[in-house]
Amino acid sequence: MTTIQAINRHEFTRSAKRKIREAGQIPAIVYGKTTESKPVAIDSIQLLKTIREEGKNTIIDLNVDGSSQNVMLSDMQTDPLKNEVIHVDFQIVDMKADIEVNVPIQLIGEAQGVKDGGVLQQSTHEITISAKPGDIPQTIDVDISNLAVNEALLLKDVVKNGSYTFIQDGDLVIASILPPQQEEEIDSGEEQEPGTPTNEEGREE
Repeated sequence: MTTIQAINRHEFTRSAKRKIREAGQIPAIVYGKTTESKPVAIDSIQLLKTIREEGKNTIIDLNVDGSSQNVMLSDMQTDPLKNEVIHVDFQIVDMKADIEVNVPIQLIGEAQGVKDGGVLQQSTHEITISAKPGDIPQTIDVDISNLAVNEALLLKDVVKNGSYTFIQDGDLVIASILPPQQEEEIDSGEEQEPGTPTNEEGREE
């Protein structure tokens, strides 16, 4: 579990938030079911490094001025022009209670259908699961090695490697192999039978 240091925020104007970002920090909110929301600021480099290495569903030990709480990232706002994180929300979690989260799907292996010339199509990129915070995987690995042309892999076919439960319907399509695209033979024109036309009137010599 990664520990991230945070400090309380007491000013909430735009200029105050701008100063926080200029100092290399990100404004954030910490909230929970039985806890009053608390505005804080965290180090941007430390947060982004944690997300990149451990995933967005990792449990973080957030230390706010000496007081620690287990939290998960619940929302992250970015500036589309600068591609920078401008605000994050942290949810306080109970390590003994199940929660629902979305986990990315990672396809592994080379499908037999692709080897045979088919085209791999991934229909679902995230799966909703229910698990205790400490049991949430960074990714759901799905082996597609045996997937053939014109076959689909459904959620109910996915082998689970952990203590979690899929929330969505078992018939949800994860990936499929489309048949190879065959080139259509286009006839450039019919070959006329030799002979004299029935009606020669008006024809060019």
